[in-house]
Amino acid sequence: MPLHSISISGLITLDLHALNNEGSEGNQLQTRQVQIVDDRGQLHAVNAISGDMFKHIQAHYLHQLSVEAGLPLCGGCKIFDANRINYDDAFANNLAASQEFADATKNGKGDSYILGQVLSTCVMDDLEGILITKKIGDKSRSIPRKSVVEFGWVVGRPDVTRTDAFLHTKYVPEGRGKGSGGQEGANLGQNLFHRPASSGQYAVVVHADLYRIGRNDITLDPVLTPDAIAQRSGALLRSLLATFLRPLGAQRNTQNPHVVNFEGIVATSASTLPAPTISALNSQYREQLREQREALNLLANNGLALHEFDSLGQFSSVMANLTTTVEKG
Repeated sequence: MPLHSISISGLITLDLHALNNEGSEGNQLQTRQVQIVDDRGQLHAVNAISGDMFKHIQAHYLHQLSVEAGLPLCGGCKIFDANRINYDDAFANNLAASQEFADATKNGKGDSYILGQVLSTCVMDDLEGILITKKIGDKSRSIPRKSVVEFGWVVGRPDVTRTDAFLHTKYVPEGRGKGSGGQEGANLGQNLFHRPASSGQYAVVVHADLYRIGRNDITLDPVLTPDAIAQRSGALLRSLLATFLRPLGAQRNTQNPHVVNFEGIVATSASTLPAPTISALNSQYREQLREQREALNLLANNGLALHEFDSLGQFSSVMANLTTTVEKG
């Protein structure tokens, strides 16, 4: 049976990273902190990386993989513009001029026709989601496309995650006695600043609804061939693998994160029951996922499977095997 959904519940160990800077106050760079409740009901303030950051990383790799594989991209996604297909005036103009669009609009199905054309035109708008806000035809549109892939915050375990701040200075060979300033706004002189570095084990939760790839959210009908859906499914899994092999983000020129380990479980479902996720903030997350598999398989004709991994190498092997499976259709 084809895979309906997959999820990743894991624990990634990152050392000396600055992927999640929130802003600065004076010469102090601030790192992001969130409030969480652990599995014992205790409240903690911990270092965390926004799910927006990891979604952007995954989208970056999906763009590269799509270009490499020759998958269709709209004008905005070809240049990795954040507005995606809303950037593409040619798409909107050609669509508005087509007889098919005129017929669909006359029958009250203009929005569903637009969405179907968007999914056919661009793999990134299909997989990453989009709110279509362009004027197409005689009115401005507001047509949502929900993302196929969902990321939670990447949250540090309270007992093993810490952030330190280190003093840095810009080396100026002449005039070392001068403070920052110099010419107004020129960022000249001997500037001192504090830069954070965080280390710890971070809980990861990711979910992807493979069954929604190429499916029109309004009509609930597929707009792509099975082969095209299989190809896009493979591209999505490849981009997820790349996301954890090399997380992108801030300050990588001198604080490239030390990715020490990645452990966890990839859950897959060939049933309409979703692949389960449990945060690794719960120290018993593996045991609970195994219990869920046993219970849910009674309802899903043994359609749920767990693929456990204890290293980045094993994670790579799991994702490579799953990618091969979905690309075969």
